[in-house]
Amino acid sequence: MSFGEKILAYRNEILKTLSDVVAIRSVSAEGSEKPLQALEYMLELGKSMGFEVKNVDGEAGHIQYGSGKRICGVLTHLDVVPAGEGWSVPPFELTEKDGRLYGRGVADDKGSAVVALYCLKALKDEGVISDGSMIRLILGTNEEVGMTDAQHYFSKEDGLDIGFTPDSDYGICGCEKGILQLTVSGSNKGSYIIGAKGGNAVNAVPDKAVFVIDKEKANEKILADKEITAEAEESGNIKVTAFGKAAHAMEPHKGENAVMKIVKYLSGILPDESMGNIFEFLRAFISDTTDGSLLGIKQSDSRSGELTVNVGVVGADSEKAYARLDVRYPVSANCGSIVSELRKKAENFGLTLKVDSNLPPLDVSEDSEIISVLKGAYYEIMGEYPDIYSTGGGTYARTMNNKGVAFGPVFKSDFSNMHRPDESLDREKFFLHAQICLEAMYRMFKSQE
Repeated sequence: MSFGEKILAYRNEILKTLSDVVAIRSVSAEGSEKPLQALEYMLELGKSMGFEVKNVDGEAGHIQYGSGKRICGVLTHLDVVPAGEGWSVPPFELTEKDGRLYGRGVADDKGSAVVALYCLKALKDEGVISDGSMIRLILGTNEEVGMTDAQHYFSKEDGLDIGFTPDSDYGICGCEKGILQLTVSGSNKGSYIIGAKGGNAVNAVPDKAVFVIDKEKANEKILADKEITAEAEESGNIKVTAFGKAAHAMEPHKGENAVMKIVKYLSGILPDESMGNIFEFLRAFISDTTDGSLLGIKQSDSRSGELTVNVGVVGADSEKAYARLDVRYPVSANCGSIVSELRKKAENFGLTLKVDSNLPPLDVSEDSEIISVLKGAYYEIMGEYPDIYSTGGGTYARTMNNKGVAFGPVFKSDFSNMHRPDESLDREKFFLHAQICLEAMYRMFKSQE
């Protein structure tokens, strides 16, 4: 029997705790109150299990076992993206249906947080000790809106000697693209579009958008088609609505961008240069593309793949408008050159570009200690070695100074609908992940003995 199998004794407790945590509407894009509530819940539960806990200014916290100088860590987050529309079950209730566990955060990343807590409990209950190491479950509250929580945590607490974040796919993610998030904004005066709202998070493809066309400028051509609805409001203005398909910003080609559907639709109906600078910018430099080709920033490398661009959020009234963009760039790319090119394109339309955040790429050597430990843990449970891959996703691994990587929880043979409606994991595979997680934590904790 592997050590990892011991987590199966905690199945019912894990599901009960996961149900409680999923019920906390911890959408970081809606403010810090609910993510903080989720953090406090987990810290209090850890304390009740007999662990040392610490709340670091409400931004993050940890639950700790052991007291050695070497710090091992598992980083997870308790905030989630907005639910969006199109769920078949209540998004903030844990629902078990057809062998799957549904709920916002089940895969990203509350499920992993709860599993890691019970892995700590298993280590403690089994009396596993390490003279040289301590192990911490580190919990963040705003990973989905910039990862400043982990940055703040490590500005107050010592860095890790080794660690992983179960916030991606299996096998081992040794390479992550850079993540650049920007806001392009400017005047909207004179635009036929006097209102717009699309998307809830910059790191997700918007699945709904609503634009309002000035009644004085609307014409009979603004009619519904098979993917667009157009109706007169009481004011006489025309409301245009489109639905798309949500997807994670690291894979925007897998979604259908509702914002860009409307922009494309209106550009074929309204007079040239009548949509306002923001929407003319999106028409000219985004259109149907997600690879940055129209922006002049298309590039790729063999290690991490192609650059991607997602229009995640737009907003407008009769005075001003903005769009938020998410750019995932290869490890070999020059971020400064990308920003320079984007700023030039924005200024050509009289717009201002602001860099909201930039997370540099991660590239961990396959010879590193953490990859060796995780390969062994995976083999112990699965009977085969994991692949080592790259991703456009952004995880806390970037905060570990090349001493940590992303590892699980989603298997290639499963799906998660991460950042989409009906987020879920196969129940049995969820507990298979739990075994791998415990095995990995056990090996990290004991690896220097």
